[in-house]
Amino acid sequence: MVTPLRPQLWTCSRCLYRRQRLRRLLTTAATATASLPTSKTTVIADWTHPSAHHDDRTLRHIFDSQPFWRDFSSRARTDPFCRRQGLFQNHYLTDPAGFREFAQVTLQRCRKIVAKVLGASTIEGYISMARDLDRLSDLLCRVIDLSDFVRATHPDPAIQGAATYAYALMFEYMNVLNTTTGLNKQLQKAAANPRVTAAWSEEEKTVAQILIKDFSKSAIDLPQNERQRFVDLSNTISHLGPEFVDKMQPSTDFITLDSNRMKGFDPVMLKRNTNHRGKVNLPTIGYLSTTALRTVEDENTRKEIYIASRTASKNQVHTLEMLLRYRAELATLSGYNSFAQMTLIDKLAKSPEAVNKFLEALSADNSGVMRHEMGEILKMKRVGSAVRNSSQQINAWDKDYYRARLAAQARSTSRRPDFLSAYFSLGTVMQGLSRLFSRLYGVRFVPHEILPGETWNPDVRRLDIIDEYEGHIAVVYCDLFARSGKNPNPAHFTLRCSRLIAPSEIEEASSSSSSSALSDLTPLQAANDGMATSISPSGALYQLPTIALVCDFATPSNSAQPTLLSFREVQTLFHEMGHAIHSILGRTQLQNVSGTRCATDFAELPSVLMEHFAADPEVLGLFARHWETDAPLPYAMVAEKLEIDRKGQGAETESQILLAMLDQAYHSELPLQKDFDSTKVFHDVHDRYSSVAEPRQTSWQGFFGHLVGYGGTYYSYLFDRAIAGKVWQEVFRGGRDGGATSRDRGEIFRSEVLKWGGGRDGWRCVAGALGDARLAEGGEEAMAEVGRWGVRD
Repeated sequence: MVTPLRPQLWTCSRCLYRRQRLRRLLTTAATATASLPTSKTTVIADWTHPSAHHDDRTLRHIFDSQPFWRDFSSRARTDPFCRRQGLFQNHYLTDPAGFREFAQVTLQRCRKIVAKVLGASTIEGYISMARDLDRLSDLLCRVIDLSDFVRATHPDPAIQGAATYAYALMFEYMNVLNTTTGLNKQLQKAAANPRVTAAWSEEEKTVAQILIKDFSKSAIDLPQNERQRFVDLSNTISHLGPEFVDKMQPSTDFITLDSNRMKGFDPVMLKRNTNHRGKVNLPTIGYLSTTALRTVEDENTRKEIYIASRTASKNQVHTLEMLLRYRAELATLSGYNSFAQMTLIDKLAKSPEAVNKFLEALSADNSGVMRHEMGEILKMKRVGSAVRNSSQQINAWDKDYYRARLAAQARSTSRRPDFLSAYFSLGTVMQGLSRLFSRLYGVRFVPHEILPGETWNPDVRRLDIIDEYEGHIAVVYCDLFARSGKNPNPAHFTLRCSRLIAPSEIEEASSSSSSSALSDLTPLQAANDGMATSISPSGALYQLPTIALVCDFATPSNSAQPTLLSFREVQTLFHEMGHAIHSILGRTQLQNVSGTRCATDFAELPSVLMEHFAADPEVLGLFARHWETDAPLPYAMVAEKLEIDRKGQGAETESQILLAMLDQAYHSELPLQKDFDSTKVFHDVHDRYSSVAEPRQTSWQGFFGHLVGYGGTYYSYLFDRAIAGKVWQEVFRGGRDGGATSRDRGEIFRSEVLKWGGGRDGWRCVAGALGDARLAEGGEEAMAEVGRWGVRD
C-alpha cells in the first residue's frame, strides 16, 4: 500500500504503510490460564497438563475441520445471553455509528493531553511528558490502525464508510498536531533538563528521542513561508507516489511476433494469443512476457521481449524524476543533504555512506556465487542443438531462461515427485508453530471461541497467546483462508500495541464507563475499550497486543479434506508469524517502541529468521505428518526442494543489491542536478555492479514501484537477511545439536532481541545475541561487517 509522504509524528510509519480485552468470559482461555505454573522453577512448557494437550489438538482441528470449527465457534454465538461485543471486543464497534463515537471520545482525550503538555511548567510536568506524548500517540493509533484495517477488510460497506470517517477524522487531527510548535518546544525543554532525563526510564528516553527526530523531519520550526513550501512539497509528493505506482506504463504495450519464433512457449497460451495470420500479440509486461522469457528458445526473440518489457514510457520516467526531485528538495528544506540522509537518521544504518558500505561488502561476498552460477549457465548455453545460433556469452535475456532450465533439470533428476503439501495441512502447521514457540519461548496458542460481532468474517479464528509464567499476553486473529474479493497478499497487522495502562487512565475510564458503549464494563476493562488486557506479575495493568494475521490459502473443494499448504506457503506463514511473535513478546510499557515499532531496517529480522526454522528437520519433526496416513514427513523431500530453490540464489541476491544501490543513488543529491537523468543513473549502477550487461535501450526504473514506499531503505530486507543468517548459525547453531528447539537458545534471542521491541538500539540487540561487543555502537564498519556475512538462506 502506498503511503503519502507527509508529517506523521503521531503514528508509526509501519502502521500507515500497511493499513490490536474484554474480561475472560470463556472457559477455553480461563482454563488455559489457570493451568499455568506460578513458579519460575519450571523451564519447559507443561505439555503433560490435560488442558495443554486439549488446546494442542483443538488448535489443529479448528483449522483442518470445518464441522469442528462450526461447532466450536457456535457455542458463544448461539448463547441467548451473549450480546454483541464489537469488533475485536471493542465495545464501541458494535455498529457503524460506534466508529464515530469511538473517534470523537478519543479526540476529546487527545485534546486533554495536548493541553496538559502545553501547560506544563513544573519538573513533575516535564517528567511525565514522554509518557503523556506516548499515550497521545497510542490514542491516535487505537483509532487509525484499527479503522484503516477495517476499512480495507470488512465486507460491509456501511462499516467500511464508518471506519473511513474515523480514520480521516483522526488523521486530520494528527496533521493539526504536526503544526503545533508548542509540543516540540515543550519536549525539547524536557529533554534538555538533566533532572527530567535522570528520572526517565530507558524507554522514556527512547520515545522522547523518536519524537524529537520526527519533529525534525517535519520541519516544524521553519519560518512560515518555508513551512508552507514544505507542506506544498509533501502534498505534491503524496500525489506523485500513487500516480507513479498506479499508472505504470511501458513504452510499448504489445509486441507482435511470428508464432514460429515462440518455440518452447506454452502451446495453450500461444494459441490463445495468436491471430488468424499466425501473429502473436504479446503484452510487454505481466505474466505472459515473464513466462516467455523463461521458456522461448530463440535468443533473438527473448532479446526483443526483454528490452520491451524493461522499457518504461517517457511519462512514467518523467513522473519518477519529479518525485525524486521533490523528495530531494524536501530534505534540503528540512536541513539534510539528501532524502536518504533524512530517512536513515533513525535507522540502524544512520547514513547513506553506511548503507553503501554494507552493499559493497555484500556484493563482494556474492561475487563468487555469481561466478559459479554464470559458469553453469554458460556451460548449458554452449551445448544443445536448440541454441546453435545463440551468442557464446551470457546476456541479460538469457538469465531467466537458463535458470529455469537448470531448475527443471534438477527437478527431473529428483527421485521423488513433490507431494510435500500432503504433509502440511494448515492445522498441523499452526500446531507446529505453537509447539515451536512453546519450546523456544514458553508461549503457546490457545483457541478461543468467537463472540458475536467480534470478527469481520465467520472464517476468522481467534487465538489467545499464553505465557507459561505471565498468563494471557496477546490476541491473534487469524484470517487465513482465501475468499472472493480478499487481498491475496500475506500480512501482519498490529491493531493495538502493548502498553502499560496508568492508574489515572483507569480512574478516567471509571467516569466514562457510564456511556452506553462501555456501561457493562469495569473501569479496568473500559480503560482499553473492552479489548484484551491482563495484570502483570507485578500487579500492573497492560493492554495486550492485538494482531491480525492475514493470508490467502486456498480451501479444497472437498470439505472432508483440510487446506494443504505448499512448502512456499509454509515458509510464508512462518515469516508472518515471525512478525507476530515480535509483537507478542515485545511487551513494552510504551506503545511507541512496542513489538515491531522499531527501526525499519531491523523489523524484518524476526520474520526472516523464522524462514530458517521452517526448513529445519527437527522443527518439521514437531508437526509435519501426512494428513491421511499420519506418516511423518521424509526430510529428504524437503532437502531436495531446498536444493532446487537455491539454484539462482546468487543472481537473485545480485538483483536485490542492484535495486538497493539504485535506491540509494536516486535518493542522494543527484536529483537536485539540472541535468539529472534517471536512466543514465540506472545504467551507471548496472555497469558497475551487474555481472551481466543491461541493454542500453531499457529504462526499467519506471517499474520500480518500491521506490515510493521504501525510498532510501530498500536495502533493509537484504540487511536483515544477512543478520538472520548469522543469528541462525550462531545463536540457534544452524539447527545442529537441537539448537532449533532449545529453550536456552530461544531465551537468548528473546531476552536480547524480541522483548525489547524498539526500546533498545538494534545494534545492541544484535551484539547481545551474538556476543560480539564490536557491533554494539553500529557505524559504517559494523554495516560493512554485516555485508561480509553474506546472505545464507
